Amino acid sequence: MLALGLWGLDRGGMWRDEAVSFQVGRRTVPQIWHLLHDVDAVHGLYYLLLHAVLAVHPGEVLLRLPSVCAAAGTAALVAALGTRLARPRVGLWAGLLYAVTPMAGHYAQEGRSYALVAAGATGATLLFVRAVRGGSWWAYGAVLGLTCWLHEFAVLLLLAHAVSLALARAGRRVWRGWGCAAAAVVLTLLPMVVVSRGQAAQVAWLRTPTADTAERLLHGFLGPADEVFWVCLGLALVGLSGVVGRRGEVTCAGIALPVTVVPPVALMLASQASPLYVDRYVLYALSGAPLLVAAGAERVAGAVGHLLKRQSLPQSPSVTLTGVLALSLSLLHQFPLLQKDRDPGRRPDDLAAVSRVAGRHLGAGDPVLFLPVQMRNVALTYPGPFRGTRDIALVTGAAASGTLYGREAGAAEVRRRLASLDRVWVVADRTLLAGRWAPRNPVERAKAAVLRQEFVGRQETVRGGVTVRLYVRPVSGLPVLPPQPPRPERW
Repeated sequence: MLALGLWGLDRGGMWRDEAVSFQVGRRTVPQIWHLLHDVDAVHGLYYLLLHAVLAVHPGEVLLRLPSVCAAAGTAALVAALGTRLARPRVGLWAGLLYAVTPMAGHYAQEGRSYALVAAGATGATLLFVRAVRGGSWWAYGAVLGLTCWLHEFAVLLLLAHAVSLALARAGRRVWRGWGCAAAAVVLTLLPMVVVSRGQAAQVAWLRTPTADTAERLLHGFLGPADEVFWVCLGLALVGLSGVVGRRGEVTCAGIALPVTVVPPVALMLASQASPLYVDRYVLYALSGAPLLVAAGAERVAGAVGHLLKRQSLPQSPSVTLTGVLALSLSLLHQFPLLQKDRDPGRRPDDLAAVSRVAGRHLGAGDPVLFLPVQMRNVALTYPGPFRGTRDIALVTGAAASGTLYGREAGAAEVRRRLASLDRVWVVADRTLLAGRWAPRNPVERAKAAVLRQEFVGRQETVRGGVTVRLYVRPVSGLPVLPPQPPRPERW
């Protein structure tokens, strides 16, 4: 997992969410605290961690390095769970399967909190198993509580663990210990819940999950390549036969199935009323899938061995090695997918590429307009090409205003400022310029209306979903020339 995470870590470009992590992590602690009162409270602990990391060296590799280390830790914890719940070779197979799963590799290279949440949740699950067998419930509660402060939806893991206790037919003493730990986790998380509810507008872009959403997540957990997916699905179904064990004893499948299924299903159901679901919010549930597959592989291996013994046929000298070789084939089969994932173009956008486009066109003193305000992320993350330009709408910078992208002037003031210009460079969301969606914010509507009514698009370059376009004001009495066709750039 560590090797796959480090491979191609320096992609040479950040996408929008990583860019937010990068620019917020470089702020001072008081500035980060100021920001969290307005937005992104759910990521506050992660930003403070990044502040310490980026103080060493503010670069893309260090930004992503905590995620790489967390993913490697998660693979090790999955292996530890398999070893404790079944036997060492089950742990080995499960840990290796987690490591070669493209979804795990994708988030191992993201400068966001999700890989760290997965590590914390898997560590909490290991502590849960130990507590059921007589260990400390407070260690479990402390780790899960800290994980929930990295991302509050990790609290859904409590539901998964409750289902595991029900499947194990746990006794009163175990339920009481778990209940106290769960109550402590929920109580410590309440301040975060209260603050984040006030910032719910940040996720207004989310859509209600559908059956296709669930199917896509299942492929992400078991393998996007069809051959790998069907083999893993078959083994997982075999593994379900061991979901219930002796009374009071948790089994590998009894832990793995609820961890894999309960958090995503709970969030999808809640999202039918108020959309909150994104795959990465439940990345931590991925740790259960390799355990279920490995448990199924162990049952198949046991059945084959028993059959060979009954027929007095020689058995394989190393079942463990056979499983490792099968996992190596899985890695080779999905290697092209892993390789493509190292391309910046596989992310929703590539702000470094947009900044290079801007650097070829913008000159000192050129007016620039960002539409919507989130597009200013390009200039905040890669400021070089924008030095010396005039940011038309900006009133107060991002760090000083305690916002992610800076505070802009009101709609009337933006109109007045644009009225004094004959030309302006616009860095914009391509779908917005194409009229495929309309912003609700009055300032954004004013920007789009003035450009549409008073200016004509000329030179244009498209980079993924972002357009860099020159707008000029038509000269009175002269014919309006049609805009030049856009020059799309290859990812």
